[in-house]
Amino acid sequence: MKATAKANTNIALIKYWGKRDEQLFLPMNSNLSITLDRFSTTTTVHIHTDRKEDIFLLNGQEEGEEETRKISRFLDIIRMQTGEQWAATVDSINHVPTAAGFASSASGYAALAAAATKAVGLELSDPQLSVLARQGSGSACRSIYGGFVEWKKGERKDGLDSHAVPILAQKEWDLSILSVLVESKRKKVLSREGMKRTVETSPFYTGWLEAVKKDMQLAKDAIFRRDFEKLGMVLESNAMKMHATTLGANPPFMYWQSATFDVMEQVQELRMQGILAYFTIDAGPNVKVLCEPHNEEKLSKILKALPTVQDVFICHPGNGVTYLPTSF
Repeated sequence: MKATAKANTNIALIKYWGKRDEQLFLPMNSNLSITLDRFSTTTTVHIHTDRKEDIFLLNGQEEGEEETRKISRFLDIIRMQTGEQWAATVDSINHVPTAAGFASSASGYAALAAAATKAVGLELSDPQLSVLARQGSGSACRSIYGGFVEWKKGERKDGLDSHAVPILAQKEWDLSILSVLVESKRKKVLSREGMKRTVETSPFYTGWLEAVKKDMQLAKDAIFRRDFEKLGMVLESNAMKMHATTLGANPPFMYWQSATFDVMEQVQELRMQGILAYFTIDAGPNVKVLCEPHNEEKLSKILKALPTVQDVFICHPGNGVTYLPTSF
């Protein structure tokens, strides 16, 4: 039994920051994202009933015990649903720039969830697949769908109501997302650690939870109205507020680097010149810049010219999980 699935990465416009359950990856707040068309993971899962150990291949190389253990823990959830014992060979290809520092866990676990459930014959609805993917990586639940996606935080302790829902298909509003690479090294404070420290120690975190509710409504309204300026203002403000919470943590930490500031200042300067563009930053130094398609080439050229920018990748809204032919 074998199946292949492809999933795209996504970027959060309204941030997911903090968990109410560390094991089930249940978020403290609902959030909103765009699935991208350029960066993706393609995963083939081959099921073996005559073997006990899972094997994980990433970009053609067999991964070590630690990474394979993570994959096995995720596959254990699916094994429990099937009620059967089996092992899997997981062969994943990340279509992400080499060492680019752009997170691939969202596309990785979305593709794995889709391929593994199809390989074992589980028929899951998209919300059920989103719930499953979330248990590998929180943001993976959003990559099940294309376009603009909301991840509802849910209220249940078992997490069955915490999953993503599509709010606008990728072809219904064409925007450009410039992924600006300023640093490719591993960050010092990983996202999971940063979230936990912020939730537990930052006095700014309660303010974040109140503000993000308003930001969600403003962003959804802007998307439904196709109001680019309104969406840009709220997503930029939301990113700044999320990163402000890390400065209040104990000990405090910051994901930005001087190069991050260079891009932020350039985008703000361009706006003063009448070129509408807005930035957002996840838990890392790299910047995503949203603009309208007619400005993407001009903006890409300007940002690439900054001495601290390594590269700029032009993206657009992408589709959700797809299944690819597999030779048996």
